[in-house]
Amino acid sequence: MYALFRGKTQLARTYPTEQEVWQAALREGLIDDVPVADEAGGQVLPAGFHIQQVEENYEPQADWKLPRDIS
Repeated sequence: MYALFRGKTQLARTYPTEQEVWQAALREGLIDDVPVADEAGGQVLPAGFHIQQVEENYEPQADWKLPRDIS
């Protein structure tokens, strides 16, 4: 399972694959494009955000939304 984090805080639910986390971040407007395997490196997620493998499944509250404004 994988999840999106800002610092040490998990921001959204867990997904079975890292690709699904990237797709969710794309839907939420955190990134402009899903990276491809042969693309040159570089920061794709905003500074402070990262994707990490996690042990437990996590489902946020149904009425909770990921903030669209990142500052």
